[in-house]
Amino acid sequence: MKADKQIEPVLVPVLVPVLVPVLVLGGTGKTGRRVAEGLEARGVAVRIGSRSATPAFDWNDQGTWAAALEGVSAAYIAYHPDLAVPGAAAAIEAFIGRAVASGVTRLVLLSGRGEEEAQLCEAILQASGADWTILRASWFNQNFSEGAFIEGVLSGEMTLPANDVAEPFVDADDIADAAVAALTEPGHAGKLYELTGPDLLTFAEAIAIIAKTVGREIRHVQVPVEDYVAAVAAQNLPADIVWLVGYLFSTVLDGRNAYLTGGVEQALGRPPRRFADYVRNAAASGVWNV
Repeated sequence: MKADKQIEPVLVPVLVPVLVPVLVLGGTGKTGRRVAEGLEARGVAVRIGSRSATPAFDWNDQGTWAAALEGVSAAYIAYHPDLAVPGAAAAIEAFIGRAVASGVTRLVLLSGRGEEEAQLCEAILQASGADWTILRASWFNQNFSEGAFIEGVLSGEMTLPANDVAEPFVDADDIADAAVAALTEPGHAGKLYELTGPDLLTFAEAIAIIAKTVGREIRHVQVPVEDYVAAVAAQNLPADIVWLVGYLFSTVLDGRNAYLTGGVEQALGRPPRRFADYVRNAAASGVWNV
């Protein structure tokens, strides 16, 4: 009589939840939402840092910071509206000091590529004593589908003060993937990653790709920066937003970022997402349907 054949057990990997939360500032924004989703997919507990969260977090109210940081091991820092605006460096310095004092040991900062003011914030992080990672990025692909430019796509007329300078538009999913890796994996501490897409495109070229994909005309109307800023100001937006719009379309969009980097490959071991692929996926989602 044959002996029964032993059946080897099949080991199924199980995600063990990490109960110590990671604080994701700007957790409802373009990158923060994706970072939170990526962390949760890895079984990491997430605490959203926003004014609508519980506990609430408000950059302008330091009284909200202690509760948001309580028991936190790491944090993703996305400052609203941008690290370049006046007062950002002071807020970043105060927050990082409070975070380190409360026991946070790993910090990942979303920084602005080509922004001298943002580099001041980077230096604050680098001197903090925490394990740090810096992600520098400029214009996001998702600005056309989730941000200020979606109305122009839907209306068929994109009015912008953009010139013929090319930009390496980067995908928010790539930024989020890099942040999740830096927050959960070894090997990213002390690294500064400049994140770009794989192509240099002018705004006119980017708009043309969207128009071709959705199958309808989208006109690119170029206007002087001063006129564009005046139109933004007329919408009664906060003064720092109005200032930022002028800064981004003049100082930053002067060609300083018109080159590609290998930051995504360095952080993730894969190439960055192409703008055309982003456009195809966005169009398929129906976000530009009219």
